[in-house]
Amino acid sequence: MSAVARTNQLLYQTELLLAMPAGDDEHAPARRMALEEAALGQLGLAFEALLREVTTHAPGGAPDWRTWLDAAGRAQANGDALAHAEIAELVWLEALAVRPESWLALLLARLAALQSDEGAARRGGSPGLITRAGAMPLGDELRWCLGEFKALLPSLRQGSQEW
Repeated sequence: MSAVARTNQLLYQTELLLAMPAGDDEHAPARRMALEEAALGQLGLAFEALLREVTTHAPGGAPDWRTWLDAAGRAQANGDALAHAEIAELVWLEALAVRPESWLALLLARLAALQSDEGAARRGGSPGLITRAGAMPLGDELRWCLGEFKALLPSLRQGSQEW
């Protein structure tokens, strides 16, 4: 399977997970949380596949998203350029990752939460309780991230294919 096909497969699997109904029985909240965290994990794998895609021709290969993010954060803190800064697609993604309102910043934050003790999925509020203002359900956040990811993908691939 090619890198492009693997990225596409992972994005499709994310869509399938996000479309699965959680049901309405006593296990529905746990099932919804499991589906959301599974979709988040798949979307994280798709992002790593994208990193492999756009760094196919780069020396040293693709970093995993944690290594890539750590390197980008250190370089930004020091005011340095990254060693892979000559790869325009990675520079583009780095700029997106540091914008707090971007889909990539949100995705990376949720992936970090997934690795924490709390996890990324949130329990839904009880009926009759006012939910926290501005708190979008994780599934909705992931649908937005997925849509933005897919919209950006052709541009990122075009540059990579020109190599």
